[in-house]
Amino acid sequence: MADNRPIGVFDSGIGGLTVLREIIAQVPGESTIYFGDDGRSPYGTKSHDTIIKYSLQDMMFLKEQDVKMIVIACNTASTHAYNVLSKVCDVPVVEVVVPGAKAAVKATKNGKIGIIATRATVGSGVYESAVRECGKDIPELEVISKACPLFVSLAEEGWWDDEVAYLTASRYLEPLKTAGVDTVVLACTHYPLLAKTISKVMGPDVTLINSGIAVAGVVKDILEKDGLMADSEPTHLFYTSDDPKIFEQVASPFLGRGLPQGTKHVQVDNYDVKGFLC
Repeated sequence: MADNRPIGVFDSGIGGLTVLREIIAQVPGESTIYFGDDGRSPYGTKSHDTIIKYSLQDMMFLKEQDVKMIVIACNTASTHAYNVLSKVCDVPVVEVVVPGAKAAVKATKNGKIGIIATRATVGSGVYESAVRECGKDIPELEVISKACPLFVSLAEEGWWDDEVAYLTASRYLEPLKTAGVDTVVLACTHYPLLAKTISKVMGPDVTLINSGIAVAGVVKDILEKDGLMADSEPTHLFYTSDDPKIFEQVASPFLGRGLPQGTKHVQVDNYDVKGFLC
């Protein structure tokens, strides 16, 4: 029996659209609802408790839309809030860390993997732990993590491939180049927007891992395994906690397909999360 409820996807801003794009590509018959919390972005500079609070509020909003699955399309939120959300949510919750870690371990040839992320993600150590766990059979596995906080602002400004982006990336990525990594995990969903610039800096022999592709595969597997596939004409709805016009102007060149359109403004900071934190 088909389940035509939408898939809910949330991120701190437009970065999660890199995940949504891959979901739409792999399961084109599914409806989706995307919430970008631009009004409180970025999550990567917030405390652990604040990230959990924001993520719970995002979840509560999506649950009100009667979604059949929630995708945390944000590495920071996945790192800090996945365990909480997966326990309290009554629909499947998919995060982005483990799929990206598995893809990186599969791709590396020399066992040197770089992780670039927000300060919160790097500071948590969760992504590095996931890579080490997935790569425990690789002799002398080396993992180099580097926080690149300005990448989020560059992505949301639309400065994806210009001199400012290149100079910023060159400074951030120097330790990874010095270490000789052959694989770099874009451990923030905003970062694929800067993939062209990052690739220029790192060189053609370095593989960039966009976890959105792996995440979309996990979504597809769950839908098929749990009998949740849809059989109706898909719709794609968009919400933001900031200005819808600004959201669409920044997001549409990347997402394509004439999306997003009809974006609506919504406030989520009035949701009471105390009941989930007992």
